[in-house]
Amino acid sequence: MIAIIDYGAGNLRSIQKALEHVGAQATVTADPATVARARAVVLPGVGSGGAAMQRLKATGLDEAIREATARGRPFLGICLGMQLLAEHHAEGEVEGLGLFAGEVRRIPQGPKIPHMGWNQVQPLRPDLPLFKGIPAGAFFYFAHSYYVEPRDPSGVAAVTDYGTPYCSVIVSDHLWGTQFHPEKSGAMGLRLLANFVRWVGERVP
Repeated sequence: MIAIIDYGAGNLRSIQKALEHVGAQATVTADPATVARARAVVLPGVGSGGAAMQRLKATGLDEAIREATARGRPFLGICLGMQLLAEHHAEGEVEGLGLFAGEVRRIPQGPKIPHMGWNQVQPLRPDLPLFKGIPAGAFFYFAHSYYVEPRDPSGVAAVTDYGTPYCSVIVSDHLWGTQFHPEKSGAMGLRLLANFVRWVGERVP
């Protein structure tokens, strides 16, 4: 069972339907105990970093996420859900979950902010299970004004150019994060989610 965290923001039904489409059993939950014991966890997200962290803390979901990841459960953060995994978020100047070292900063320049629409993703580590069957330069759907700047560049699995190149995929052991929305990205998004589901099956029999 894959737990999709409901903290009051995010495309919950869309990501649930997409995961079910690729063969996963997925449930939307706001229960910290369910998240902590899930086989894998997905943290979707739209909206404000500061408000999202407040909701996670108020409900105890922040500690449930830390418990699940401490147990080595596969984890996928999507868009704001990826950003919240960092140590600090500039939107609201709040501490993040601290699951990887890095900052979340506002996009400094670009044709238009927020960055909305389709853009290319260039893998830096194409051998990762995440990218199986996904060609370099594949298009995914983005909707954001902030981006992740990891402290350790080895965790940057892919970049996207929008005024300047930035990290659009991060990978750290059992943790994946995508700045784009795979559930809104057509066939390539479904392929990525299928890769995640397959990876969960390999890591958690």
